Amino acid sequence: MSNDTKTQAESELDLQAILKKAEQQTEFPDVPLDEFTPPTYEEWKENCITLLKGAPFEKKMFTKTYEGITFDPMYFRNTTEEILPRTSFPGMDDFLRGSRPNGYIKSPWGIAQACDETLPAENNELLKYELEKGSTIYHVKLDQSTLTGQDAREAAKPGDEGCSVTTLDDLHVLLDGLKLDEHPLYIYAGQTALPMLAMVAAVRRASGKDMKAVRGFIGADPIGELAERGTLEAPLDNRYEEMADCAKWALANAPGLRTIMVRSDVYSRGGASDIQEASYTIDTAVTYLRELQKRGLSIDEAASQIMFGFSMGANFFLQIAKLRAMRPIWAQIIAAFGGNTESQRMHVHARPALFFKTVYDPYVNMLRNTTEIFSGVVGGIDSFENAPFDEPIRKGDVFSRRIARNVQIILQEEFGLLQPIDPAGGSWAVETLTKQVKEKIWQAFQEAESAGGIVEALKAGTPQQAIGEVLAERFKNAELRRDRIVGNNMYPNMTEKLLDPRTEDWAENKKQRAQAIEAYLADIDGAYRDEKLAALSTATDRVTAAIAAAEAGATLPELWGALPQEGAVPEVEKIAPHRWSERFEALRHRTEQYAAEKGGNVRIFLANMGPIPQHKARADFTTGFLQVGAFEVLRNDGFKTTDEAAAAAAESGADAVVICSTDATYPDIVPDLAPKLHKALPEATVYLAGAAPKDLLETYNAAGIDDYISVRANCYKILQFLQQKKGMMA
Repeated sequence: MSNDTKTQAESELDLQAILKKAEQQTEFPDVPLDEFTPPTYEEWKENCITLLKGAPFEKKMFTKTYEGITFDPMYFRNTTEEILPRTSFPGMDDFLRGSRPNGYIKSPWGIAQACDETLPAENNELLKYELEKGSTIYHVKLDQSTLTGQDAREAAKPGDEGCSVTTLDDLHVLLDGLKLDEHPLYIYAGQTALPMLAMVAAVRRASGKDMKAVRGFIGADPIGELAERGTLEAPLDNRYEEMADCAKWALANAPGLRTIMVRSDVYSRGGASDIQEASYTIDTAVTYLRELQKRGLSIDEAASQIMFGFSMGANFFLQIAKLRAMRPIWAQIIAAFGGNTESQRMHVHARPALFFKTVYDPYVNMLRNTTEIFSGVVGGIDSFENAPFDEPIRKGDVFSRRIARNVQIILQEEFGLLQPIDPAGGSWAVETLTKQVKEKIWQAFQEAESAGGIVEALKAGTPQQAIGEVLAERFKNAELRRDRIVGNNMYPNMTEKLLDPRTEDWAENKKQRAQAIEAYLADIDGAYRDEKLAALSTATDRVTAAIAAAEAGATLPELWGALPQEGAVPEVEKIAPHRWSERFEALRHRTEQYAAEKGGNVRIFLANMGPIPQHKARADFTTGFLQVGAFEVLRNDGFKTTDEAAAAAAESGADAVVICSTDATYPDIVPDLAPKLHKALPEATVYLAGAAPKDLLETYNAAGIDDYISVRANCYKILQFLQQKKGMMA
């Protein structure tokens, strides 16, 4: 027997002996913990202050958020005793702890991966493939022309961001073979759901089935579309009428289908805080409740038609608190309207916030998405769409969609997130944050209501201004690198090559779509179709009339056009979409484009003074700081004298020089070296790595230091200045 085999056998015997002893031991001895004296908060604080080495405790240990909430370094039972959920249970009372008593144990959250292939046939294959590989919901994402009721033959980019649908045949192809009796169907339809709902119903009827078993949503959000686009294709009152028509029809013919999808995306993508996002979205839903009640629906009927769509942002604990806070607020609102307990349940579909995704180092988006799913699940979502990591760049492919889908499957089947029922319940931190978030959302909601509601607020520009202020603050914090965007304003990957955007051939898309549409229309009885469209404009049951028109051959744009339009079309300042990394991405792209076209770059020489331990920390920081702009940084192992450093700088021909050493050596080095650098490179900008003490600032400036590269420096503006000086931008 070899020594390795003998050792392994002995280890196995030892393990068996330990296990046998453990089985025989029925009682465990008490382990006294009285040797440990619990520290007081003040004692802990004193130790923190010591470890901070002079840095202010309040600044370093308390985290301010864009929501006006400050995270404490620790939370305690004695300060949260009154708000702990002692008597409430999931699925009860105000639904703070979840909408369902058994959480995800009996029914996991729905995996709703969006399918966005341009052609209906290709998207049909993708829908089936997603279900086969683990999704549980058929989630159809429509392109921009379809969402605005435009014929694909007239669209500039048919298939942009989703599937192109114009005719009933497109829907037949898209839904062919889908098991809608078994799996929910999700379709966001834009500002009106009526045409799409009618066409889906017509497809079902043609296959000998009705809509009774269809679950999910074919939902509209006209106010969200107004905020996103700045206008609508018809007056809001007409959209409310269509919303009521869809709701009444669905209640009678498709009780498992919702027809309103109140989305927060427009606010989230604009850079809004979580409080703004939640309050504006809830106010939108309340507006829909009122408008539906005006048109004959009860509060319970109206509430049953609403699905919420929320973006999960980057602040993990705030996302949990946001979801937990919104449920009791919605329950309170429905109760105030007189709605029953079932109507008070908020149904939430969520997705990762696109605002926080990046083009550079996009694989980090996988990690961002995972934490956002995690927070959504802990917060209690009903379904989730995990976006592919390359979403900011292109439509997903087999790889990126697989990763996105499998993250959810892993969390369900391997990580055990289907239990416990309320994982955040009783957490001192989360319960405190939930209370704070709930109070702020309620306050913001009341302010919007007192100003006349979300529509009047949008007309006045109040949400646009408020979101713009938060966006400006986000950009400022990114510039100063207080908000760290991995791979963009921090830790750039200098060997990275951007992913291929795989831009679609829009002309070819248009050609294929035109051929399919014209082939379908060639067999249509135009007179009969026009008769049915004319009947739609005056019908009292518009959905049924629209179904008949679709069956007669009316296209989606024709259904849109036949809907009555009376009054003025609303116009507001639209909330433009942004991403937090977009300015740094543009800056780096500018450098790379200049280098590709002209073969040059901003060249930075590091004047490292002294041995490596003396200058390394500052040199490394400076290198990372400047590589954010994809600049060429010329490094070295340090110089013994200022003359050597100046001579090497002159030989480099650099556009800028950064003196790197220690605060202790700068008083001797800077007054001597800075003038020599300016003489050696008259056109160069001279920086000092680190922030100058107040008593030496004037001395360093007088010696020729043009600016300072430190943790307090504005990274974006310094890099932009160097680009301008190089001629990369005007």
